[in-house]
Amino acid sequence: MREYIIKRIAVAIIVLYVIASLNFMIFQVFAPVDPTATILDPNFTYDMRQQLLQDYGLLEPIYLRYVKYIRNMFTWNFGYSFDSRKPIIEELSWRVPNSVLLLGVSLIGTVMLGISVGVFAGARRKSAADVIAVGAGLFADGVPTFFIQMMALLFFSYLMFLWFGFQVFPARGLTSVPAPTNPFAYMADVAWHLAMPALTLILSAFGGWALYTRNMIVEALTQDYVVTARAKGLSERTVLYRHAFRSVLPPISTMIAMSVPGIFTGAMITEYIFTWPGVGSWYIAGLNSGNFPVVQSVLFIYAILMLIANLIADLLYGVLDPRIRVGFRR
Repeated sequence: MREYIIKRIAVAIIVLYVIASLNFMIFQVFAPVDPTATILDPNFTYDMRQQLLQDYGLLEPIYLRYVKYIRNMFTWNFGYSFDSRKPIIEELSWRVPNSVLLLGVSLIGTVMLGISVGVFAGARRKSAADVIAVGAGLFADGVPTFFIQMMALLFFSYLMFLWFGFQVFPARGLTSVPAPTNPFAYMADVAWHLAMPALTLILSAFGGWALYTRNMIVEALTQDYVVTARAKGLSERTVLYRHAFRSVLPPISTMIAMSVPGIFTGAMITEYIFTWPGVGSWYIAGLNSGNFPVVQSVLFIYAILMLIANLIADLLYGVLDPRIRVGFRR
């Protein structure tokens, strides 16, 4: 087991270096971006642009830029944002908690609802409840997330305000302006602003989880070990949760582990629609303005989290599946 983990970590480091190098080449070699191209001020002369590129370090030889970039990435320095001229790590420090709040709540809600509906439907195959659950899952999985969010904005914010003079949920932002000074009022205000983006994410994402879990449960309930458990006289609830559901936990745990890195980058479209000040909306703004140090930093950290999630998923298999634990011992 120790040898396996060491090998996986060594491979992950190599993969991370390759990803970092590709990340550099995309923005500075294959498709170089000029961050001064978005400056529309007519008084901004050519000499001023050259000076700004010099300040950004973009007039240095490519190999020097590559060395500085690799050093910044692997020392978690990340350099400076072109837009704000502030250290990227400083801006990440307050944006990451906002994305983690939104995507963490959404992921927990999605997983709990999706798995619950999937288990419920799978245990009642071909019943009316199964048909309704599958139909709801297919509908939720098929409708684009942004469409659900735009409809929610239209109804709960704009139309409700137009018709009745109040909003069920606010249309944008993390807090009201000005934000409440009382700590409890502040938390309540954040929760009010969080409700609509989080609920729309849960509504649009639970369908895939429900359908996947339902199909896995249906297949598990036909296996020989389930037939044997029933033959022993075990209750249907025990058969479902202690045998069938436990057998599908490894692939479900992989899905959960692979979803966790997305909490860091945020739901980019969702953050953009609701003006949520997280990493996702910051990433989109960086793409639009040519602020590639921000884009490179976000992609690099996301790659790290994906590699860690892969390793954790592999280890969880050994914990959840006794057959894999036997394989490790051998």
